[in-house]
Amino acid sequence: MIRPLLVFSALMLWLLPNLQAITKAHGRAPHTVAAENNMFEEIANEDIGAVDSDSDTTAIQSDEMAAAAELLADEPVLPAVVTDSVYIARLSRLHSVIDLPFNSIVRRYIQLYTEDKRDKAENILGLSEYYFPIFEQILDQYGIPLELRYLAVIESALNPRIVSRAGATGLWQFMYGTGRLYGLNVTSTIDDRCDPIKATDAAARHLRDLYNTFNDWTLAIAAYNCGTGNVNKAIRRSGRHDFWGIYHYLPRETRGYVPAFIGAAYMISYSKEHGLKAPKYDFKRYFSYDTVHVNQWMHFDQIAAVTGIPVASLRDLNPQYRRDIVPGNERTCTLKLPVEYISSYIAGEDSIPQHLAGEYNPKTMVAPAEFTAYAPKGKTKIVHRVKKGDVLGTIATRYGVRVQDLKHWNALRSNYIREGQKLSVYVSPNKAARYADQSAGAGKSTAAQELSSSPQSDFLYYQVKAGDTLWSISQQYKYLGITASDLMSLNNMSTSTKIVPGQTIKIKKIG
Repeated sequence: MIRPLLVFSALMLWLLPNLQAITKAHGRAPHTVAAENNMFEEIANEDIGAVDSDSDTTAIQSDEMAAAAELLADEPVLPAVVTDSVYIARLSRLHSVIDLPFNSIVRRYIQLYTEDKRDKAENILGLSEYYFPIFEQILDQYGIPLELRYLAVIESALNPRIVSRAGATGLWQFMYGTGRLYGLNVTSTIDDRCDPIKATDAAARHLRDLYNTFNDWTLAIAAYNCGTGNVNKAIRRSGRHDFWGIYHYLPRETRGYVPAFIGAAYMISYSKEHGLKAPKYDFKRYFSYDTVHVNQWMHFDQIAAVTGIPVASLRDLNPQYRRDIVPGNERTCTLKLPVEYISSYIAGEDSIPQHLAGEYNPKTMVAPAEFTAYAPKGKTKIVHRVKKGDVLGTIATRYGVRVQDLKHWNALRSNYIREGQKLSVYVSPNKAARYADQSAGAGKSTAAQELSSSPQSDFLYYQVKAGDTLWSISQQYKYLGITASDLMSLNNMSTSTKIVPGQTIKIKKIG
């Protein structure tokens, strides 16, 4: 009979001075507001104070645990004021593989959830009924502690669409770069960071990598917030390899990160003891859904109009789609639908994109007529074969024309040309003699300019200079495919024929 009397006496000593607080707690109206801002960002801005010198931040003595646990065996369900020994005993009963110590800092975060932010805490409790099963399945798949589900609570308050001031997005608050590193696609219409399944899978892999780096879950959790670089720096400066040992060397926000994690774990585990009541959300429709593949562009309003699925349900099940658009025309997309609407969707799938298409579908620009090559009148055509290093600018300069002209004459949509490609170049007839049918680059331009032609002639001509031979001339114009034998044939010469300076000989037939 001694123990019940002691417990009753202790209870009365606690109850009498706090009667007014209990009355107020019982008199609170239930809170059912939606999650708004990242809860951790709010609580991190408060002054968390210093670690109490008399608080054991790394472990709780086993004899104290045993005594506290015995005291809690018949613990009454009471909200509001709780002693440190009760907090200690409750945390010890969670049996987490992640250290959940208690100290004055942890106490402050527990009180933030259970007292100061009760409305948000209750909303989180309601949302956890839907999201925690998703988290637990994926965390278990990767063989990492299921308690890491509480990380999403302090990151996003379980709001899949939340965006921080720094741009971190979704349940697990991935920055753009980290998200892409772990395979999360981010475009103007899709943000996989908001997809509960894809983002959780990425977070699990990221946390596993962080644990493999530090071999300590609290350090991995800290690094999830501030990065491995800051944690390694704190380890070097402190000479310690545990969260509380490097506490004062971490960025200020990260110092409160692990305590907030412990506070979230405590709040969700002991919500009833603090009189927290989860809102009654209708999650039944979300637990029964099916997934379809979409290969056409669709808007949520179109889907809702044809199938009868509420737009709100589409948004809740598919938070990754920005602007209510499913861009199935860009890539195959997945769409979660309430199972009771699957048959309606299948029946109207082909008609969905057509429903008010002019209002919802992206505006289709009228494509210009197919580009066709243009041959200007009164010009002589020269064919230029593109050589390595050629660009439209240098080719245009070589022939004294504009880049726009080259693109127009050759039906080019861009400035891209490839080696070996043939380009039509149109020049004045009186300048055509300066150029060869096929240009061989800037190095051949001097030789090309030494050629001439007559409007009445179909040949290119060359005026012989001192020292020239048929062989040297053929080598000079080798890029035209000319040989000494060709020159002899064109000019009715033989091996014994001599050429003299000033003589004009045919080089090549034009056209």
